[in-house]
Amino acid sequence: MKALNYILVDVFTNQKFGGNPLAVFEETGPLDPGLMQKIANELNLSETVFVFPPTKPGNTKRIRIFTPRMELPVAGHPTVGTAFLLGHENWTVTREGVNEWILEEEVEDIQVYVHKEQGKMTRAGMKQPIPAFGDVFSDREKAAWLLSLSPGDLHADLPVQTVSSGVPFLYIPVRSLEAMKKIKFRNDVWKQWFADRPETQHIYAFTLETVNPDFHVHGRMFAPAMGIMEDPATGNANGPLGAYLIQHSLVPAKETGLYEIRSEQGIEMGRPSFIDIRIRKKGDAFEEVRLGGACVKVGEGRIFV
Repeated sequence: MKALNYILVDVFTNQKFGGNPLAVFEETGPLDPGLMQKIANELNLSETVFVFPPTKPGNTKRIRIFTPRMELPVAGHPTVGTAFLLGHENWTVTREGVNEWILEEEVEDIQVYVHKEQGKMTRAGMKQPIPAFGDVFSDREKAAWLLSLSPGDLHADLPVQTVSSGVPFLYIPVRSLEAMKKIKFRNDVWKQWFADRPETQHIYAFTLETVNPDFHVHGRMFAPAMGIMEDPATGNANGPLGAYLIQHSLVPAKETGLYEIRSEQGIEMGRPSFIDIRIRKKGDAFEEVRLGGACVKVGEGRIFV
C-alpha cells in the first residue's frame, strides 16, 4: 500500500482547536482526482489540500482543494494554511520578515505571504481575486426562512446579495448577535429555493454587532452543496464580505482608499476564528484584496491507498 502523509493545521487562530482545521497532503506524485475526493470525504474537514510541483517557472507550488463533496477552484483558509506550512515545514526557503510566493490554483495563480519572526511563522495570508458583485436576492422572506428567522431579523437597509472572488456567496445581513445565535439552517428551504442556482448555493449570514469590541463584523457560513453544514472560518467568503461592507459604506477607511477590516466567525461552533481583511479601492474600483491571520500546526497523519 502507498502511504500519503498529511499535516493538520488550524487556520485563522493562534490557539489549537480553534479556527478552521485543514489537512494538507505533502507533495507527492500524480494522484487521481477521484482518489483525492475520496480522501477529502474520509477526513470530512471543510477542505483538504493536495500539494504538487508547479507547472510554471517562478511559481512555488500547485495545489488542489477539495471539500467532502466537491473540488473548489480557489478557497481562502486552505490557501492561507498551505502558505503557513510552506514556511513552517521548510517546503521552501524562508527568511526573516515577509516572504511572498505564488501558488497555482484552478481559478488562477494566487500570491501568498507569510511573516517570519525569530525563526517562527507568525501569520499567513493571500491576495484574492477582485470581488464581483452579483444580483440582489429580492425575496427577503425566503432568505429569512432559510435561517429560521423572521424578515424583521434581517437588516432592513442592506441588500441580500451575491458577491464572488471565484466562489459565489449569498450574503444575508442580520440585525443582531441575538438573531445570529438563533439561526438554524433549513435544508428544506435551501433545496427548494436556493440549491439550483450557483449564485445562491453558498450562504453567508453576518451582523455588524460583534462579540469582540475591536472587530467590525460577525459571520456564519453554510454550504450544504460543498458538504459543509457550517464552516468555522471561510477565507474565500471574507474577502467579498469586506467588499460588500465597503460598497455599502459600513466600515470607515483607515486612510484614503485603504480599508482594514476584522472579521470573527465560528464562535457559535466553539471554534473562534479571526480574519484580517485589507482592501484597496480607487474611486469605484476595488484594486486589491488581501486577507490573513494566525495558524497553528496541530498534528500529522498518514492515509494508506
